[in-house]
Amino acid sequence: MPRSPFPAPTPEGPSSGLDAAAPGSATPVRRIAFAPAASPDPSEADALARAQAGDPHAFAHLYSLHKRRIYSLCLRMVGNIAEAEDLTQEAFLQLHRKISTFRGDSAFSTWLHRLAINVVLMQLRKKGLSLISLDEAMEPVPNEGPGRSFGAPDLALSGTIDRLALERAVADLPAGYRLIFILHDVEGYEHNEIASMLDCSIGNSKSQLHKARLRLRDALRLSSRKEAQP
Repeated sequence: MPRSPFPAPTPEGPSSGLDAAAPGSATPVRRIAFAPAASPDPSEADALARAQAGDPHAFAHLYSLHKRRIYSLCLRMVGNIAEAEDLTQEAFLQLHRKISTFRGDSAFSTWLHRLAINVVLMQLRKKGLSLISLDEAMEPVPNEGPGRSFGAPDLALSGTIDRLALERAVADLPAGYRLIFILHDVEGYEHNEIASMLDCSIGNSKSQLHKARLRLRDALRLSSRKEAQP
């Protein structure tokens, strides 16, 4: 894979913590703060205009503003540091080629994330990994509907969930579920922004996120029961 002239971002360890209830469920899955969202930089608009005009220093500034979030997204999707670095470099190479096509119809960060997502999804398809389609997310799945689980331990009340178990559960999600979960609960994007990034409906995004949270909850309960066994 070609390399960009910019250095790879430094990997940062994730932090855990859950927030935000899943719709229709008794046990909330809290929002996961794996990495802090980048604050808007007032110099970004100026750097963007200059980068579109061919200024390499302005492009380097955009890279420094966004590299960590793009790297974090790639790492969460592929789970491999070296591969995530390559995908991050490829995403910024794509940005370098296509930056002149950005017209401001959405936030630049949203547009850049969409570009990076396409790079990641192409890589996952090359590896033959299963990608649950966004249309499929609207189809009913047996035994996956919302409901109360009486008698089951409430993960939100049982203390801190083991961070490694949480990371494993996220990594084990099908790629389609994992992508929307990361964008919404980790990166903090709203459903309308995710729908724009992925060319899907807001309803599809909400459905995919709901099913991802249900799978995470089941995986964490199973992990908790295994650890409780003597």
